[in-house]
Amino acid sequence: MINLSSLQAQRISSWQVHTTGKGNFSIPMSINLDAVSFVPDSSLQLFETTGGKKTAVPFQIETEEGRRLCWLIEPARVATRSYELVKGKRENFAPSLQTPLEGGALTIMSGDKKLLRYHSETVYPPKGIDTAYKRSGFIHPLWTPNGEELTRINAPDHYHHWGLWNPWTHVLFEKDTVDFWNLKDRKGTVRFAGFASIADGPVYAGYQTLHQHIAFKKDGSEKNAINELQTVKIYRQQKDNDAYYIMDITVQLSCASASPVKLLEYRYGGLGIRATEAWNKDNSTIFTSEGKNRKEADGSTARWCVAEGQLNKQYGGLEMMSYPANYNYPEPLRIWPENMNNRGDVFLNFSPTKNKDWLLEPGKQYILKYRFLVFNNQLAKEKAEEAWQSFAHPPTVSFK
Repeated sequence: MINLSSLQAQRISSWQVHTTGKGNFSIPMSINLDAVSFVPDSSLQLFETTGGKKTAVPFQIETEEGRRLCWLIEPARVATRSYELVKGKRENFAPSLQTPLEGGALTIMSGDKKLLRYHSETVYPPKGIDTAYKRSGFIHPLWTPNGEELTRINAPDHYHHWGLWNPWTHVLFEKDTVDFWNLKDRKGTVRFAGFASIADGPVYAGYQTLHQHIAFKKDGSEKNAINELQTVKIYRQQKDNDAYYIMDITVQLSCASASPVKLLEYRYGGLGIRATEAWNKDNSTIFTSEGKNRKEADGSTARWCVAEGQLNKQYGGLEMMSYPANYNYPEPLRIWPENMNNRGDVFLNFSPTKNKDWLLEPGKQYILKYRFLVFNNQLAKEKAEEAWQSFAHPPTVSFK
C-alpha cells in the first residue's frame, strides 16, 4: 500500500498550465528548474495530475543557462493541466528521438524514420559545376513524417540553394559589400565551424552548431564577419498521432570582430527554403496568416506561412512561423512567383531585411526564433493559427 504522507513529503513543487483547451498539437514547455529546486537531476520525477489521475511524464533538463525542465503538453480538450515534481528515483524513459552522426552529416530520427539531416561537412555541386557553389552547414533533406522530402539542393537553376539554410545577401562589412548567398560571385560563404552540443532524449533531439559567415576580401584574404549560433530541436511525436512534428530553429547572430556588420535592405536573405522538385504551381499551395495566396504573398508581411502540395502519391507540407520578438516582425516574405522556371518552382523565405537595413554592433547578440510544423496531408488555416499561437504566446504557468 502506498504511504500517502510519504509521497507528500517527497513532493518538491506543483503547478498548473493554462492552455486554450483546443489541443490539436503538442506544446513544448519549460520552467526554470533552479528556481524550484536544487535536487539533482537523477532524483527527479514529473507527473501530470490533471483530473486526479497521476501519469508519469517524460522530461529533459537543459543546462545551457542554468537548469530548465522541458516537457511536452500532449493534446487534450482540457484548458488547465496540473503537474507535480517529486523527489525520487528518476524513471528511465528511453530516447524517442536519436541523432546519429556519420558520413559528415547528423540525422534526427524517430525510431527508423528520418526527419532531418544536417550537413556539417562540405558538400560539392555535381561534377562539372563551379566548385565555388560548395557549402556546409545546411539542412537537407527535411522529411515529412511519411518520409517524403520537402527540400532540394543542386537545382540547375540555382546551385547556391542548399535546402534549408540561413545566409545574408547584401552585407556591408569593412567598407566592402559582401554576399554570403550568391556563392558564384565569390564575395563570401558560410561554413560549419563545430558542434556546440548534440542532444537526444524522450522529449526532443537536436543540435547547436556554430556557423561562420566568411567575407572574401579584395586582396584575396578571408575574414569572419558574423558568428551564427544555430540551435535546432525536433520534438517527440504524439503516441497516437504521428502525422506531424514540431521543429524549432533559433539563430543567434553576433559580430565576429570589432567591426560592425550592416545587413542591407535586399529582396531576399535570411532563413530560406528551396522546396522539393516535386512541387510546381499546379500541385502545391501557399497561404499566409494574413490571408495571402502565392500570387499575393511576396513582399507581404506575415506571422506564419504554409506551403503544401503533392508528394509522389502522398500530400504534405510545412508551416513556417516567426516569433514576435524577431527583428522587423511581422517579417516580410520572399515567395517565388507562379511562373518561376516556367513551372512554378517553390521557394519561401522570411526576410527581415527585405524592406530595411539591420545593423549588428560588436559586443551585442541578436536572436531570431522560428518554429516549423511539418505535416502529412493538408493543414487548415485555423490549425496553422493555433500552432503559431502556442509558439508566440505559450501557455502560462502558475505555481501552487
